[in-house]
Amino acid sequence: MKKEENIPCKFESLSELHWLIGLPKPLHPLISLVENKDNKIDLSRLPGSFIHNFYKISYKKNLSGKLKYGQSYYDFTEGGLFFTAPNQVSSIGETNEDHSGFTLLFHPDLLAGYPLAKKIKQYGFFSYSVNEALHLSDKEKDTITSIFKNIDEELQNRIDDFSQDVIISQIETLLNYSNRFYKRQFITRKPASNDLLQKLETLLDDYFGNDKSLEQGLPTVQYLAETLNISPGYLSDMLRSLTGQNAQQHIHHKLIEKAKEKI
Repeated sequence: MKKEENIPCKFESLSELHWLIGLPKPLHPLISLVENKDNKIDLSRLPGSFIHNFYKISYKKNLSGKLKYGQSYYDFTEGGLFFTAPNQVSSIGETNEDHSGFTLLFHPDLLAGYPLAKKIKQYGFFSYSVNEALHLSDKEKDTITSIFKNIDEELQNRIDDFSQDVIISQIETLLNYSNRFYKRQFITRKPASNDLLQKLETLLDDYFGNDKSLEQGLPTVQYLAETLNISPGYLSDMLRSLTGQNAQQHIHHKLIEKAKEKI
């Protein structure tokens, strides 16, 4: 029987999370924007591991220490932009991290009836691991911060018939800029991406060379990603940026190459 402390705590509402970390009730039941200035919010009050049923986009200015995603801890020496989809397990490390910055929380119900409700699933970075955070340039930081402030200003003003439209348009703008900046990151961090690509090629060569494909079939994207210690979504997006093919297409292309070699 598993110990109770190993079961992640689940937050069903924004109000519940606000109450636990000592914040006032959110101004809107389905969305809140929290600015943690000088680490005044005590995140140590959060449980060891937790799940929430809303989206979270966090910009940490100078994150240092450790974050945990799944079963792995990742060390950080710089800040970044982090994305979490509903029902993902996460936790805070046991070090004295700097968590100053912005955190946007919004429930999927906020998007009901809007095109973004379906489109948001196309933003692959919500499935990235925490070690695949988006590291922003100074200019990009200004862009992202200005969008957070626009959302905050809208929430602070009186909620009217146009508030939801404006807020959702700002969220979509934030996601589109994040998409652009991730594409830039694949380019500016190309040496690291190329190194990962080389490791993938070696992994596939070994897989097909040892006739594992005959015994186990084609390698799955999940298998390759786990072996390379990255998320499947990040692997596919990185490959698409470097080669124009996603991970599944890359596997099939490699299979065809190996078949040609044997003919």
